[in-house]
Amino acid sequence: MTRWWQYLLAVLAGLAVSITAVVALAAATIYPNLPSLETLTDYRPKQPMRIFTEDGALIGEFGEERRAVVRIKDTPKFLRQAILAAEDERFYQHGGVDTLGVLRAALSNVISGGAKEGASTITMQVARNFFLSSEKTFTRKINEALLAIKIEHALSKDEILELYLNHIFLGQRAYGFAAAAQIYFGKPLAKINLAEAAMLAGLPKAPSAYNPVVNPTRAKARQLYVLGRMKSLGYINDADYQQARAQRLPVKYSPMSYEAEAHHLAELVRIRMFQKYGDAIYTSGMKVYTSLRLVDQKAALSGVRLGMLEFQRRRGYAGPEGQLKLPADGGEADKVIESALLDREESSGFLPGVVLAIDRQRIRVRLRSGDDIDLGASEIKFAERFLSTKLAKEKRLGRGSVVRVARVDPGAPWQLTYLPQAEVAFVALDPRNGAIRAMVGGFDFSRNQFNHVTQAWRQAGSSFKPFIYSAALERGITPASVFDDAPITIDPAETGGVAWEPKNYDGTMEGPMTLRSALAKSKNLISIRVLQGAGVQFAHEHVAKFGFDMPRIPPYMTMALGAGEVTPLSLAAAYAVFANGGNRVTPWHLLRVTDKDGRVLENFSPPPASPAIDPRNAFITTSLMQDVIRRGTATSALKLGRGDLAGKTGTTNEHHDAWFAGFQATRVAVAWLGYDQPRPLGSGETGGGTALPIWVRYMGEALKSTPEMPPAMPPGILVHNVDGLSGAPVPEGGGIPEYFFQEYAPGAQQASDTPFALY
Repeated sequence: MTRWWQYLLAVLAGLAVSITAVVALAAATIYPNLPSLETLTDYRPKQPMRIFTEDGALIGEFGEERRAVVRIKDTPKFLRQAILAAEDERFYQHGGVDTLGVLRAALSNVISGGAKEGASTITMQVARNFFLSSEKTFTRKINEALLAIKIEHALSKDEILELYLNHIFLGQRAYGFAAAAQIYFGKPLAKINLAEAAMLAGLPKAPSAYNPVVNPTRAKARQLYVLGRMKSLGYINDADYQQARAQRLPVKYSPMSYEAEAHHLAELVRIRMFQKYGDAIYTSGMKVYTSLRLVDQKAALSGVRLGMLEFQRRRGYAGPEGQLKLPADGGEADKVIESALLDREESSGFLPGVVLAIDRQRIRVRLRSGDDIDLGASEIKFAERFLSTKLAKEKRLGRGSVVRVARVDPGAPWQLTYLPQAEVAFVALDPRNGAIRAMVGGFDFSRNQFNHVTQAWRQAGSSFKPFIYSAALERGITPASVFDDAPITIDPAETGGVAWEPKNYDGTMEGPMTLRSALAKSKNLISIRVLQGAGVQFAHEHVAKFGFDMPRIPPYMTMALGAGEVTPLSLAAAYAVFANGGNRVTPWHLLRVTDKDGRVLENFSPPPASPAIDPRNAFITTSLMQDVIRRGTATSALKLGRGDLAGKTGTTNEHHDAWFAGFQATRVAVAWLGYDQPRPLGSGETGGGTALPIWVRYMGEALKSTPEMPPAMPPGILVHNVDGLSGAPVPEGGGIPEYFFQEYAPGAQQASDTPFALY
């Protein structure tokens, strides 16, 4: 027996010596021929062009590989610990190859009869990702191990871990943990929490299998494993472990998730950058900073979602967008739902879901996140028509129906909705310099890339009237001038073709009233008389001072009701003239361009402003538009509780377009809603009811920390008390105060060419 053990030990010793000799020979042969580590020591990964707001929030990214390079010191400690727990707990102890891990893997492979399990350390993974293939062969493992040892001699542990953090593939075209944090959670790496870090740390083992978008169940299981490892290694305590494992993760399902969506503006940036720098923008890691601000863009997106949601509520439910056959078995049904919802993206806050059950009190819906939500009795009433058993099963709302849900704010009730056919646009500028602070070019960029802010030429309706009134002020008409709200017929020569008998929006007429009251009530018949008084040609030339594309605004009487075409951006720039006291500004959005290391390549300054209209004109026209909010067609804006807001509603013929344009000293914003192929929005859909809520929602957030800034009255304006109905001067203490150019104030010598006295 003793001889037998001695024989066995001798064989094993000889085998060990032989293996050692073979490995040593292989190492001696292979090591000198290993690739240079220059790729690692001078790390220059392909990085996409990234686009930011003025305050540093990511809003766009363009490149084949989605990657954001970060320094190890700028990553959360618990993320580094999660990676070590998941991938290589002895990383800071071994020299590139973990001997204990190799022996464990070797034993497992002998038992299984093949090279099925590896023992890759983080350093070995870096070697493989930079220099080798992923094939599971003995030769590749030898090369990988030797490269790891070579890397360990050339770089520090932190340098190796930093390479790993930035280079590893984590699914969804994400390379590196910074890109993955942005894609999966829509936030910078520095802002992730422990639960999110554990889920990200679980991805390198199998990015497809543990992808929280594609396989949320597996991803959760892997996350719990990582958290358990962190706890057993002493990285976190039990309280941290329990809190993290119980946390629901708000995984983003869009392939392009950012702190705030601004795809239409990001595309404008991409086009400009490509024209100047070519294909280099997709790999060189350029950074472009824009004039957008995060709070403004979020407020704009929230306003657009609110406006569209409310519009669709008024139109009625359009029915489910699909039907699933759900098995009776709950587990099988869950798989069917999960698979079906993966094919449907979130659309600007309208989330896809599947109906699980309906009763008299609620509709239960499963979301892509796996959450079940309940829609209340109001939603049952909203969808009542589609609950009828008389409908065909594929059109009926019931178990298995694919639906859309949304809510105005976190914590607010969920509402049933549907993907809109209508479109929307919103833009906000700083009227002092023209900087674009928010832009939403359409409801959902993934469905429609057409930028309605810059490309949609639409009739402005009554939102164009302030420019006609502004022209009238230059001709001696005053806010106290009285016009007759009475029928009128316009000769074909003045309309460009046919006789015209315009009407007021509501079909009623109120007789004589002041210019101020007429604009507040948006009286069409009086606007036409105002244009007659100012003169069509004079008004057309005056309107040109606001920067409009004048060939799109024919010099006819129809101009009084906004028959010319504008874009939301051109209308916002024109309203900025009133907001800033008479100067014309050019909208702009680029601040600076830097290389990947932050070196400035280009700097941009605001285009110079130029005088457009008399500051007195801007002040008085603004005061007229303040009354639109105080007592006219935009009184719902009073809920903001501010006295420095001014604006004008706009609704075009047959309700094709709904507008609201308004401002205060630091913001001018325009909201529009309509169909790409113009058709009626529906009876009762007006600028005040359809577009104004978007504007109000935005202004409420954007101006939250901005004090009231009433416009300062410029020199050359006199204030006289007048009768609110007749506009006639009244003694001090009576009537209402009214503003006048000093040359047109009551009692002043009228200019000889002033052609009117009563209108």
